[in-house]
Amino acid sequence: MDRDIPLVVHLIYRLDFGGLETLLVDCINGMPAERYRHAIVCLTDYTDFANKIHKPNVAVYALHKPPGLAPQTHLHLWRLLRRLRPAVLHTYNLSAIEYAPAAALAGVPVRVHGEHGRDARDPQGTNARHNLLRRLVLPFYDCYYAVSADLRDWLRDTIGVPEGKNLLLANGVDTRKFHPPVDGKREASAELPEGCFVFGTVGRIQDVKDHAMLVDAFIALLALLPEQRTRLRLAIVGDGPLLPGLREKVAAAGIAELVWLPGARMDIDVMMRRFSVFTLSSIAEGIPVTILEAMASGLPVISTAVGGVPEVVQEGATGALVPARDAQAMAHAMARYVADPQLLARHGAAGLESSLRQYSMQAMLQAYAGMYDRMLAAKQGRRTV
Repeated sequence: MDRDIPLVVHLIYRLDFGGLETLLVDCINGMPAERYRHAIVCLTDYTDFANKIHKPNVAVYALHKPPGLAPQTHLHLWRLLRRLRPAVLHTYNLSAIEYAPAAALAGVPVRVHGEHGRDARDPQGTNARHNLLRRLVLPFYDCYYAVSADLRDWLRDTIGVPEGKNLLLANGVDTRKFHPPVDGKREASAELPEGCFVFGTVGRIQDVKDHAMLVDAFIALLALLPEQRTRLRLAIVGDGPLLPGLREKVAAAGIAELVWLPGARMDIDVMMRRFSVFTLSSIAEGIPVTILEAMASGLPVISTAVGGVPEVVQEGATGALVPARDAQAMAHAMARYVADPQLLARHGAAGLESSLRQYSMQAMLQAYAGMYDRMLAAKQGRRTV
């Protein structure tokens, strides 16, 4: 019976278009149905992104948490967990970390917490109040895990998570879905026609992604290569609170005909095959799923050297790393790829090889299921491999 299969409740702030949310949905869709059942609880709400869940019988709940502390949300979650009776509560990032005590009171036997990256308010993880919260709830969790060595070391050195509770679980990518164009040529579209050189990015339009810097870098690139202006394009795919301001910035710069801002898209794999180079301008990251998707699509990557990105992007081999908030450095890196098609092809091929070798979706799914297995076995006094 399905009820005999352990239930994992995933607690996130909001189910919307984004890298963390993509990873969560990929894990739910890909994990064997006989291993675990799944439900998602959103502290606030969810969007049409929930339609990307293809596995049957995955319930999605919204607690509609108001801004601020909202202590009643703890009660609402406790009641829901008492009704669902999950075997595992899996929380994601700072916004969900405080709810482990409610899960413990509801009798959830295993609680795990994942650090997938930090936000713009605290890109280096030095906020004393946030870190105190992480320490205070640590006894209520069976383990913390990080998606990059950088985050894992920070959990150990700054938060004080002991080695036995501190795991590294690398992100993975579906290389059947994300792959280079069949004929090796960039896939053209009406918005990004044939003959264009397209710098593309995918991500929620919010402050931590610093898309304004990317637009500034593109403006600087046009100044560096004025003779290439008619063929250069910038594509920023995603939605978010800063999208209207970004459109205003592009219009004010007089480059609206060169910058495509389509909002959220469901066909990110297709978008990747329309890019020439993938760009990321974030000021904080774990290991971005979008970088793994870009590499699997055969794209070189230009990214800010933040968080776990240098663990994935090899400078001078699979892409280029630049300082955060440095539009000029980004522009010069972009210009090198425009000027050197052989460099473009070489770095794209090396990134594809790295993606296939190190970041498989199957390995990630086994890692998550194995973590649940070990935690449950420990609570039940069983040994596990």
